[in-house]
Amino acid sequence: MADLLRWPEAARVDRVIPKERLYTAGKVSSALKQRFVDEVQRARWAYKLGEESLRLAPGSFVTEIQVVVVELKGPNLDNSVLASIDKAIPSQVVFELRREDGLWVEQLMAAAYKLTGGRTKGTDYFRTGWIGSDRPRLPLPAALDMDGLYSQLLGRLLPHPMRPGETLSEALERMGQIRRLTREMAALEKRLHVEAQLNRRLELRRTLKQSALAMTELTRP
Repeated sequence: MADLLRWPEAARVDRVIPKERLYTAGKVSSALKQRFVDEVQRARWAYKLGEESLRLAPGSFVTEIQVVVVELKGPNLDNSVLASIDKAIPSQVVFELRREDGLWVEQLMAAAYKLTGGRTKGTDYFRTGWIGSDRPRLPLPAALDMDGLYSQLLGRLLPHPMRPGETLSEALERMGQIRRLTREMAALEKRLHVEAQLNRRLELRRTLKQSALAMTELTRP
């Protein structure tokens, strides 16, 4: 489980984002707008990470990173809501989701890989697990520029750690291969359970074994 990060005070913005602004900018459907109503208490532009606040040079495709805190009404938040907020903000975004139930408060970090121009690559949002608000936060990771910082931030959220020398794009491609292989293995398992012919069952088992070896290679540190 990744720890939450301690955002620098020099980057603090702390402004509530009106939901109506997100509706307009994100061009949300009526169903998605209802999700905002049902699941989001408020969204807050919490920090702006950039050259001015961090004294960190702009990268080739990342100049600023916005930290948006989303306070939830319920236990979770659908990724479609995060995607809508992302579309309304041109620069890269890291989310903190916050939920509470009287005696406790929990938070997590989430983000999707966002390309130049504000487009997210695919629809995958990587998340940490829920973390108690009393858990100490860690300082920002060291980086040479904003590209490097973004790679470090997003890399912390991946379900399988980045390998030494692996770029963010390479790590994301590996995560995609893992997801595809996981779906294929689940489909093979389902076919195996209903297959009656012995020769077909043996073939499915061989394919599953090969897929398991490939998964081990993809997920090794």
